[in-house]
Formats: sequence, C-alpha cells, structure tokens
Amino acid sequence: MVQTLQMPDIGPVLETLSIVGTFVFAASGALAAARLRQTLVTFAFFALVTGVGGGTVRDLLIGAPVFWVHDAVPAIACMIAALLVWFTPRRLWSDHALDWLDAVGLTAFAVYGAAKAMGYGIPPFVAAMMGIVTGCVGGIMRDLLAGEPSILLRPELYVTAAALASGLFVFLRWWGMDVPAAGLIAALLGFMLRAVAIWRGLGLPHYKGKSEGTR
Repeated sequence: MVQTLQMPDIGPVLETLSIVGTFVFAASGALAAARLRQTLVTFAFFALVTGVGGGTVRDLLIGAPVFWVHDAVPAIACMIAALLVWFTPRRLWSDHALDWLDAVGLTAFAVYGAAKAMGYGIPPFVAAMMGIVTGCVGGIMRDLLAGEPSILLRPELYVTAAALASGLFVFLRWWGMDVPAAGLIAALLGFMLRAVAIWRGLGLPHYKGKSEGTR
C-alpha cells in the first residue's frame, strides 16, 4: 500500500508568507504582461505561472501534493493580483515596482519552501536548496514568457538573497528557534539583502577567465 504524505502543520506565520509570496510574485508577472501591453487573459496566465511556478517544482521534487491544485486560495490570489494590476493605471506603478514585488516574493517563498521541505523530512541542506528553487523558479518562468533576460543574469544579488533567507531559516530551526520567529527573521534579512542589492547594485564578483588569444 502506498502511504499518502500529509501536508505538515507549519503554522499561520509561514502560511501567511506563502500567500504573500504568491500574491506579490503574481503581481510581478502581471506587471511583466503590462509592460508588453498584453490582454487580460495573458495577465492572468503570467500571474499564475509566476505565482505558483516555484512552489510547483518544489512540490514535485519533494513528493508533496502540488499545493495550488488541492487548495484554490493560491490560484485565486494570482487572479486577484492580475486584476489589480490590470485596473490600476500604469502611471501608478514605478519603473522598479517589479523588482520590489519580486524581492518580497523571493524571500517569502524561500523561507516557506525550506520549511515545507523540512516538514516532509527532507535533509536540512537539501531543504535550503528547495527554498531557493521555490523563490527563484517563478521569476525565471516570468522572464522567459516575457522574452526578457533572466533575472538570474542581472548583476545584483538575487539567488544569494534567497539562499540567505532559506539557509538562515534552516539554521535557526536547527538551533532550536520557534518556526514563526525563525521565519520572520530569515525573510526579513533576506529581503534586506535583496533591497540593498537593488538600491546599490550590489553583486558578486564576475568570473574572469582567460581572454581569447592569451596563454
């Protein structure tokens, strides 16, 4: 008999982080559609793919039921985000709105993804990797749909911020801190790192290989 895995109870704080992450990521997807002057249907599609993409890949990898297939709330949140962007005048969205929405979603999802993976018995190091997947894949899908250079290829710290949020959460839980406190601290510090990266253009050193013609 195949045993059915049940979603672990990770508490209201992290559940809230998941919904917040879904909503703001979906809004960033809708904003990408707005930049391309697409239809409402495309807004909704971009919002859904961006909002649930990372969590879908995570759930498939850890053997969990795909979260938005069994719970309508995430999909509804994506549709609300798409409608909000559609009906809001474009002039009210700053040029960097997508970056800031993405930063919130990135760190909220990174923490939630790590927590959910740990709840399914995934080893701590791999659980931190699942947090990174949860935080980054939705943005990658959004950029591919929009035909834009992937956010991973931009100079500012991005994956590093997700890694800080998910890794710090896993460490704080291993250290014995309660889930709500560990989640909030990890998400906040991860967001602060991403915010500084956006504001100051902070990035890691580039690879400097030998140029052509050198020996």
